[in-house]
Amino acid sequence: MGALRIIVTIVFILICIALVVLVLMQEGKSAGLGSIGGAAETFWDKNKGRSMEGMLVKLTKVLAVLFMVIAVILNLNVF
Repeated sequence: MGALRIIVTIVFILICIALVVLVLMQEGKSAGLGSIGGAAETFWDKNKGRSMEGMLVKLTKVLAVLFMVIAVILNLNVF
């Protein structure tokens, strides 16, 4: 069972590194001074889910859930 724990720990570390990289790759949410007056939605804002930025957000959510699940599994000392 020790080998399984080592494998899960390595996967956990890889997920941690990937999560940090994904968060650093994302753009900031602030829109500058245009957000003060409630700037109108543009074409890019409406289709953000289909863009590269949208994909990064979805992948970040998936990795965050995996991070939490694996952290709980490693803390339960099941292995």
